[in-house]
Amino acid sequence: MKKLSINDCVYKCMQDGRWWTFWELQKTIKEKANKFYGEPSISAAIRDLRKHPCRVKYNLPMTGEIVMRKRIDGGKGYKYRLIKE
Repeated sequence: MKKLSINDCVYKCMQDGRWWTFWELQKTIKEKANKFYGEPSISAAIRDLRKHPCRVKYNLPMTGEIVMRKRIDGGKGYKYRLIKE
């Protein structure tokens, strides 16, 4: 079985279309893939999803914004959502 990259792990979590925080991604990846990635690495993987190679690899739209971001209500940080349409 091929090893999953951090981009693969973040994509597999976010492909469900729901809103995710860095901490939720971090926890889910740790539970499912038994890998721990820090917040900067997860942030970089989310940015990578917007780039051409990831759009091709994961069959994402080639144009337009595919990662939405919104502030966490009453807290610090953001939530992110992958748009696959």
